Amino acid sequence: MENKDVTTIIVQTNIKAPVEKVWEYWTSPEHITKWNFASADWQTPWAENDLRPGGKFKSRMEAKDGSAGFDFEGTYTTMKTNELIEYEIGDGRKVKVIFSQNGDETNVVETFEAENVFSHEQQRTGWQSILDNFKKYTEENK
Repeated sequence: MENKDVTTIIVQTNIKAPVEKVWEYWTSPEHITKWNFASADWQTPWAENDLRPGGKFKSRMEAKDGSAGFDFEGTYTTMKTNELIEYEIGDGRKVKVIFSQNGDETNVVETFEAENVFSHEQQRTGWQSILDNFKKYTEENK
């Protein structure tokens, strides 16, 4: 993510859960489908995940009313269990997710390269909303 011509955006949250649980909920398809959407009128009906360098992931994100949808997919470039995930989205942008245990909480910091369709603020808001859904789901489920 060192390209000087690309804008990076950072979103983050603190989750009241151990890093092992946070990692599992972040990476397991059965959990991804429960939190991977920015608003209540969207959903992720399915997800696939081959969590290893060179492995691929794909999830379907769509409006519940069927009016819009897209596949979010990419390839993992780096993975350190309970610590770090780096991947490249299908359009070539890079994403880095850092997981840090801090006492009884886990800090999740997600850095991604901005795209040129939506404003940076719209992108930040959307990705932060998904991260907030992840936090809520992880903290509410035992």
